[in-house]
Amino acid sequence: MRWWLACAWLLVGMIAPFAAADPLTTATLLWFDANRPSLQAQQAVQILLAAADDGMDPHHYQAVDLGQAVAQASAGPALDPGQQARLDAALTRAMQHYLNDLSRGRVNPGQVKANFSLPSEPAADLTTWLSTTVREQRLRQTVAQLANQAPMAAPLRQALAQYRALIHHPAWQSPLAPLPGRKLEAGQSYAGLPLLALRLQALGDLAAETPVPVRLEGELIGALMRFQERHGLIPDGVLGPKTLQQLNIPPEQRAEQIALSLERMRWTPLRQAARMVVVNVPEFVLRAYEVQDGRIHVKLSMKVIVGKALDTRTPLFDEEMRFIEFSPYWNIPRSIARQETVPHLRADPAYLARQGMEFVTASGQVVTTLAPGHLDAVLSGAWRIRQRPGPKNALGDIKFVFPNNDNIYLHHTPSPGLFERDRRDLSHGCIRVQDPVALAKFVLQDDPNWPEERIRSAMASGKSSTLRLAQPLTVLIAYSTVVIKAGRVFFYPDLYGHDQLLARALRQHAAALPP
Repeated sequence: MRWWLACAWLLVGMIAPFAAADPLTTATLLWFDANRPSLQAQQAVQILLAAADDGMDPHHYQAVDLGQAVAQASAGPALDPGQQARLDAALTRAMQHYLNDLSRGRVNPGQVKANFSLPSEPAADLTTWLSTTVREQRLRQTVAQLANQAPMAAPLRQALAQYRALIHHPAWQSPLAPLPGRKLEAGQSYAGLPLLALRLQALGDLAAETPVPVRLEGELIGALMRFQERHGLIPDGVLGPKTLQQLNIPPEQRAEQIALSLERMRWTPLRQAARMVVVNVPEFVLRAYEVQDGRIHVKLSMKVIVGKALDTRTPLFDEEMRFIEFSPYWNIPRSIARQETVPHLRADPAYLARQGMEFVTASGQVVTTLAPGHLDAVLSGAWRIRQRPGPKNALGDIKFVFPNNDNIYLHHTPSPGLFERDRRDLSHGCIRVQDPVALAKFVLQDDPNWPEERIRSAMASGKSSTLRLAQPLTVLIAYSTVVIKAGRVFFYPDLYGHDQLLARALRQHAAALPP
């Protein structure tokens, strides 16, 4: 009996620093029933202990200590009112911390170069929500709903469990053998084929019990192609250095990548509007969707070209699309004019007329002739250069405008062949879309005055015109290196290093938590 009492005192002492300044009375306790921790308290502890299932760390919420304290308070001598109040306050604070992290993320997106507009959620609302949920005895159900509120959250959690289960799998206990040459093609032999087959089977790209051939052939080639497709590689069935590198990434590292994507989902505003256009930068894909009955229905998907990873990265933000420009002018940004256009014009004066370019003075006068003074005026910022509508216009024949501080927009391109490239970080920051007519139809679907025929006619007119949207549409530039498609897990390269940035921010966040 003394042993139980000593343990109870010890554990309550461990959580005392998290208690409120004024101990609560037993009448206001949230987690106790008849002087014992309630069923909701038991469930709260189980939820905190399972925080790793959502890519979070149970230790950040004192899950083990609280679990032991609740167990002792349930089975040992009853705690006195002060001890109950301290334990109750500690469990409340841990749950509030956990729920805030689960619903809004642990890191402010602004710390990791994501300028998203997040809805405000005062702590008082979270406190009220928790109190109501506990008193109505529906904690487990409502927390599960909260955990899965972000799109892809549930399948990402499943993927996280899947890859964590592979951490000690025999397929990754030794590295794949070096390639016999620069690459392994169909019909060639390779000492690493048995281990390769074992990994592909564990990942679900190769059916279990498939016989391992002596050479790269048959089902093994198909499995390799499926693996390549899921990892942002050219699915050619050839085992080259890039594919080998992806095959050698351990499941533990993949699990960390999935956990980062779960964190990012919590503060990426994917449900803030009934209709949205979302660009996932690492995937080079745009999706247009509608939210109906809380579910996302993708209406449109297409390839995009984004900013160069080296020096002109596309920023991450959300804004309202308000205009469509048909047959647009391209007002060449000053930085591009200074670094590229002006030097090109000095070297080749005929470039101005050939590309359909002209100067615009400070008063708005259009000048179509080239002179050294004109170029000097551009460099000083007094004049600007623009490209007239036409087949060579860099924006193509349509531009989707969502005013923002970075002057980023969606547009077509006179070089559609670039969409056939696997890596498409090629622009100065703006986003080129593969199928602008389909996107315009989605944006204007509720406007009977703009059928497809009129859209195409305005795009081909060669005369610039601007349409103000009756209903603005949210555009979100997002970043996720893990995507679940048709139940399959796809991984993409960390194009801009944002995963590394987020991982560092999470480590700093963990280090700043109270011990």
